[in-house]
Amino acid sequence: MGKYDRQPNRKISQIDEDKSMQADRSPPIKGKFYFIYDDNLNLVLEDKTKRGLEVRERNNDDKYNVDADKGMIHDMDGIGHKVGIRWYFPKSKYQVEDVIKKAEEMDARYKAIQEMTCPDDDNS
Repeated sequence: MGKYDRQPNRKISQIDEDKSMQADRSPPIKGKFYFIYDDNLNLVLEDKTKRGLEVRERNNDDKYNVDADKGMIHDMDGIGHKVGIRWYFPKSKYQVEDVIKKAEEMDARYKAIQEMTCPDDDNS
């Protein structure tokens, strides 16, 4: 048996291979609430506010009409809501500028929420 990390059945060599594949990517475009990176076939828009959320499904997102990883968050009443974590924009249909525009819209939405909930926060 080989060495394993915290994820069952993944050998260290598999993890090193994953890291080397990530090293081949161009550096991500970063906003306050998002990352955009290239995964060879897609431009991936990732919501920073959903980091750590478990991916429950991957299917078509109605808003952007692209594949998306989705997770579940629960409100104060315990009702679950599916939310997008990352969206996969095919490079054959989308340019970086198109994805940046969608990311900036998301960023503006979160900034507006931040202003309403934390008006005295100087970290804008």
